[in-house]
Amino acid sequence: MAEELIVLVDDDGTAIGTMPKPLVHHGETPLHRAFSAYLFDDGGRLLVTRRAEGKQTFPGVWTNTVCGHPGPGEDDAAAIARRAAFELGLGVSDLRPALPGYRYRAEFRGVVENEVCPVYLGRFAGTPAPEPTEVGEWQLLDWSRFRHRQETEGEAWSPWCREQARLIEEAGLLDGDRGN
Repeated sequence: MAEELIVLVDDDGTAIGTMPKPLVHHGETPLHRAFSAYLFDDGGRLLVTRRAEGKQTFPGVWTNTVCGHPGPGEDDAAAIARRAAFELGLGVSDLRPALPGYRYRAEFRGVVENEVCPVYLGRFAGTPAPEPTEVGEWQLLDWSRFRHRQETEGEAWSPWCREQARLIEEAGLLDGDRGN
């Protein structure tokens, strides 16, 4: 498998270089490109995942369907499809931008996330078949149950997911409890 390169960016989100993924996330993580996707089934339920315990960043926490990093020259839609297929064995469709300018910084156990991270809504096809090095568990939740769990379980959820979900709601991007 080829070495995964992360795209480093400046404060305006312009690519300024690359770095091998294992060297990116640490106490002084450079600003880099990422994506975050919230994928729904045909019944409007959101697929949430719990990150594998062996992950370098935020191990064992619940989060949205799939997160990751586009490679050099790769657009977000292709990166989302690639990661959804690898992490969950799923296809992706009806992808649309939700929070195109989202950016965040978070720290957990000395590892910093520092990302320009556009957020997308879309659909998934298939039955999740998690890659165990990436995903520990998954669940399908209607949006209100998802938000209730975030509010009551707090730190069990990734900080970006909690913030993104609130921003998605505030922007009126959901049709009732559905992601369409």
